[in-house]
Amino acid sequence: MNALEIAQKYYAAFNRQDWQGMLELVHPDIQHEPNEGEARHGKAAFTEFLKMMDTSYEEVLSEMVFFTEPSGKRISVEFVVNGIYKKGDDGFPEARGQRYVLPAAAFLEVTDGKISRVTTYYNLTNWISLVS
Repeated sequence: MNALEIAQKYYAAFNRQDWQGMLELVHPDIQHEPNEGEARHGKAAFTEFLKMMDTSYEEVLSEMVFFTEPSGKRISVEFVVNGIYKKGDDGFPEARGQRYVLPAAAFLEVTDGKISRVTTYYNLTNWISLVS
């Protein structure tokens, strides 16, 4: 499986809420760089992040467009997040089941056939206005 196929499989697992399927595709030393806050390092920290996301959000990605660069090790993907805010996070508005639609993008790197970096970007101010 090439890097593009790995990234596509990763996001297909995300849309199925198949967290184990996602974890099987990530490198043990994954670096997760969220839109805001500290980077997470390692599969254990990434697993905890997925648990928090599952508790607080229900999201499906649509309109996914994947891009690769010549070496085939890096992939970017543009998408729309269609979500429900289920449980509030510290410092954010109270969750009441608000629905949101938010454009976003991510950059991935593949090492040894596994995703070794995920960097995600979206407009946090826009998201806060959508759930407020």
